[in-house]
Amino acid sequence: MELDIRHLRAVCAIEDAGSLHKAARQLGLTQPALSTQLRRIEVFLGGPLFTRERTGCRATPLGRVLLTRARPLVDGLITLVDEARAVAAATAEGPGRLRIGSTASRALPGWLRRLRDNPEFQGTEPTLRVDVSAHALLRRVAEGGLDVAFVHEVEGSPLRMPPGLVWRVLVEREPQFVSLATDHPAASRSVVRLSDLAGDRWMVDPTVDGEWDGLLRALRSAGLKPRVLHGDYLTAASLVATGEVVALCQPTSRARADMAIRPLHGDPVGVRLLLAARSEALLDAVLPDLRAAYGEAARQAPAYHFQEDFQEDFQEDAV
Repeated sequence: MELDIRHLRAVCAIEDAGSLHKAARQLGLTQPALSTQLRRIEVFLGGPLFTRERTGCRATPLGRVLLTRARPLVDGLITLVDEARAVAAATAEGPGRLRIGSTASRALPGWLRRLRDNPEFQGTEPTLRVDVSAHALLRRVAEGGLDVAFVHEVEGSPLRMPPGLVWRVLVEREPQFVSLATDHPAASRSVVRLSDLAGDRWMVDPTVDGEWDGLLRALRSAGLKPRVLHGDYLTAASLVATGEVVALCQPTSRARADMAIRPLHGDPVGVRLLLAARSEALLDAVLPDLRAAYGEAARQAPAYHFQEDFQEDFQEDAV
């Protein structure tokens, strides 16, 4: 075995994520595959790089030595790939593209529509890649695979911005709401307390960066010991409608005949909405259309529209 850049990138990802599970998700690997790769690296180097603790992985002295030398190499390769792809894109034939990455958002259709109508992007075709992992999207921007990423940062679980990226804040703190069946007793209230859901099971997607940690903190602060199912949010919507679970949702989510969307009392879970790119000029060019699209989506969600914070932050977009 020879040590190469893939191995160094894996070691850096484990250190950044703090656990094998999260690092594997960011690298697009399974946890067993990453564990096997780490064992091979440790055998090659002659000692453990991380200690496995209850709270995650911690670098050993050997690991810290390797990380000190590895990180500049990995960052330098990212810069090299970024520059090479920028040159290739600038000299490529055919229509221009604006490659957008995003976590799920109701603002996306309106944003894409506005970008197509924006004279500044005439002749440019926006493309879209949606991913539940904000870290994965930010990494693709840094590597040159995307031009811009619109991501959610869960409060208490800060994102690590790769080197070379600049960013803007769209919403400093977006409160997360709850979705529940329309015949749930708490659905008759305009605002739901976490204590109203003490007997419910929650469903959360563990692949959404920081969301499970944010929900767990809020529930424990309320003195609740949650019963949790893990699954994607398409499955969650089906189970919410039948009363099997309740789930966090974005405040721009649309209610349905079988599912209610309600604010949580005190807004115990919040996210920050960020737009990131490698160019400040690009951020300044696309942010106004995103802001207008977000305001449009929020005004179409009555529970969010009538919140005081929304009125203050986006009232100018309603004109």
